[in-house]
Amino acid sequence: MTAPDHVRILVADSHPIVRLGVADSIHTEPDLKVTGEAASGDEVISLLRKHQYDVILLDIAMPGKNGLDTLHAIRQIEPAPAVLIFSEYPESLYAISMLRAGAKGFISKSDPPAALTGAIRRVASGNHYLSDATLNQLVSQVTLSSDRPMHETLSAREFQIFYRIAIGQDPMQIAKELNLSAKTVSSYRSGILQKMGFGSNADLIRYAIRVGIVK
Repeated sequence: MTAPDHVRILVADSHPIVRLGVADSIHTEPDLKVTGEAASGDEVISLLRKHQYDVILLDIAMPGKNGLDTLHAIRQIEPAPAVLIFSEYPESLYAISMLRAGAKGFISKSDPPAALTGAIRRVASGNHYLSDATLNQLVSQVTLSSDRPMHETLSAREFQIFYRIAIGQDPMQIAKELNLSAKTVSSYRSGILQKMGFGSNADLIRYAIRVGIVK
């Protein structure tokens, strides 16, 4: 089988207008082509079993199987395409967790089309992609201190729950958004507080404000 003459892209986002905007940004690029769209994590996995893609542009927050669970499922499929996280959440907070979970890169929905197409090409070629601002922040952290901030010790799932607690969501809201049971969320919450040495949600929120995760 001959290799395609363009990068095959699957756009996974629950909002049709976002998928349309991505396709519109890419259609003038001769080496890039949107060959599939999905509105949920389950649709992503279903399409991967039928078609081949080079890059998946994946939103973190989708109904049903959320972005993190979808990312884990994608990695079980061979050949696994490169996953570029496409999100409205702050890159500086989520990027490292997503890379640890197996993503090739992270790009914000607020970035210009040229950044998006450049990021797609980079991960399609086997490289990782992060914005210059996030790379500079990571270099500064390594240069200035050997100690990792406490929130960077959390797993990708733990950070999802940590962030939602920090912005004031209750266990039922978090459970619904992440497609988990409230009991599972409470269990994660207890583990997060213990790992970070906090006695309450209030301690966690104060920390999140102090380090700039929330305002």
